[in-house]
Amino acid sequence: MARTLLDDARKLGGKLSKIRRQIHMYPELGYQEKRTSALIAKTLKSMGIEVRTGVAKTGVVGLLRGGRAGKTIALRADMDALPITERTNKPYRSRVDGVMHACGHDANTTTVLGAAMLLGHARDEISGNVKFIFQPSEESPPGGAAAMIKQGALRKPRVDAIIGVHVDPSVPVGKMGVRDGPMMAAADDFSFSVLGEAAHGAKPHLGVDAIALSAQVITALQTIASRRVNPVHPAVVTVGTIEGGYRRNVIADRVYCEGTARTLNARDRRRVEKMIGQTIARVARSGGGDHEYDYQKGYPALECDPVVTDIVRRATADVLGKRGVVEIDEPSMGGEDFAYFVNEVPGMMVRVGTGNKKKGITHSWHSPKFDVDEDGIWTGAAVVARAVRMCQEEL
Repeated sequence: MARTLLDDARKLGGKLSKIRRQIHMYPELGYQEKRTSALIAKTLKSMGIEVRTGVAKTGVVGLLRGGRAGKTIALRADMDALPITERTNKPYRSRVDGVMHACGHDANTTTVLGAAMLLGHARDEISGNVKFIFQPSEESPPGGAAAMIKQGALRKPRVDAIIGVHVDPSVPVGKMGVRDGPMMAAADDFSFSVLGEAAHGAKPHLGVDAIALSAQVITALQTIASRRVNPVHPAVVTVGTIEGGYRRNVIADRVYCEGTARTLNARDRRRVEKMIGQTIARVARSGGGDHEYDYQKGYPALECDPVVTDIVRRATADVLGKRGVVEIDEPSMGGEDFAYFVNEVPGMMVRVGTGNKKKGITHSWHSPKFDVDEDGIWTGAAVVARAVRMCQEEL
């Protein structure tokens, strides 16, 4: 059955490439994915799949009802592009100035559509239901996942397990990446101002130098990850922007900074938030200054359910052979709002291999030269279609 599934998927390759390129040429930013949503809805309806649109503004949910009763398994893809100018010479490059599918969400969407085509052909044999969730605005916190959940994407019928689909250029085409446990980090943002007192640059003793204090604050923040978090627990505290000062001979009275904090477990997340605030306050006060501080919770950590992950691992081996399985050794400190879905129901994210050195397809996510080997799309569709059937049989 697995070999037949792969052959059927291969026959869809040309059709799926056409869909992917259409989405790629007309990318849309978060919550603006109207053209993409319309294409998805039209494609699903053409297969006789029930469609709900306007979920979390531009999200789409398709429902395939099987011929027999059973579990409901969901597949999720994100749809939004990035504010990046594409720098490839491909004939299907972006036609929208300053906007590009530089993270492969066009391919994610097409892979799930391909799985819908494969499963739709076998609906009478399916025990249960399959939901196809196309989510807006993954790239822009607070993201679209939580909003889709709130608006019922996992209900009616209730989803028993979910698989997130994401292409990965670091995984060779024809292979699939899987990982048990933590896969991506909680991604929080923070901002702070160091407040001093202005004075003439030649008379620093008459003021409180916010620039000097902010330098001490930034240095002290680096000791959180290096000295205050368990060294076997990954953590990142990064200050990415700093703004302050008026001119060369004025002691600045305010410096504003923004940063990000990344952690892989809830306890570290709470502690890092607290330690950042304490560090800013104590260092600022130690130099006679003051501070303002704001911490914004972002996406939670993405942890893959071991049972669902093992099913996807075995489904990959069924379809592609054991060599088709790539074990992802280390989690990423990047964030992904698919985590909200797996906080609600058992699930995992599979990395669809789309890298190909021979074709020069090696650029990572968010690069203006990002592209995918489109053979990964139909390959991924076959694997996740098989994984859905196995989840319905085994969960």
